[in-house]
Amino acid sequence: MATTASTSEVKNAISQYLTSKNVPPTQAWLRDFLPSIRLNTPIVALQKTALFRILCTDLRSSVSQASSAVLPSDISAPEVKERRLDGAITVQVLDFEDIGHSRWSQVENLEAVERGEMTKGREIIRVADEETNTDPNHTATAEASSGPHKLLLQDAKGTKVYAFEMEAVSGVGVQQLAIGAKLVLRDVLVARGVVMLQARSVEVLGGKVEAWDKKWRGERKEMLKRKAGMREDGGQEG
Repeated sequence: MATTASTSEVKNAISQYLTSKNVPPTQAWLRDFLPSIRLNTPIVALQKTALFRILCTDLRSSVSQASSAVLPSDISAPEVKERRLDGAITVQVLDFEDIGHSRWSQVENLEAVERGEMTKGREIIRVADEETNTDPNHTATAEASSGPHKLLLQDAKGTKVYAFEMEAVSGVGVQQLAIGAKLVLRDVLVARGVVMLQARSVEVLGGKVEAWDKKWRGERKEMLKRKAGMREDGGQEG
């Protein structure tokens, strides 16, 4: 007959697992998490549940600043021509933009999705109801976010930095990445205050801060219009 692990054993197992994933939890987060689980649940399942939940939190309140590597406080200094950040640093996504497509084309794509359409080359295809995503803020076309992308990142201490995708990074895109998602940066190069993202230096852990993501997606079209200098009626600002 299997024995039930003690609270301290479960706590240690979860803490070690999350630390191995570069999201070492604070004691306060663990105290809040433990009452929500059953101790007779297999440890592996509890570890996976803990990882899922912590990836949906704000790093600043859930991840130990003492145990995790963080960005240098002067990371965005433009006068530093080049430096490399050693080790693994976990960050969360606050904003990102596809800079490979014009803002106007992205607005057009969002509006096509709202009409239940997607594009294939110059052809407009009506998407059947059963083929559409149930999330009204979901962008249906991969073409709308092929990048490269510019991201605003934040570490556990709250330090922010912009990052630029030097090559395609799997999991980075409007369809794949949510606001609040966690990334692990490994031995990344920083040039003039901007992190240079390469496939080998980024691990996408995933996750989402629901309130942040909902707000960002809800305001994205109007934000793109403002940046493109468009009026509410779709015309260009004078």
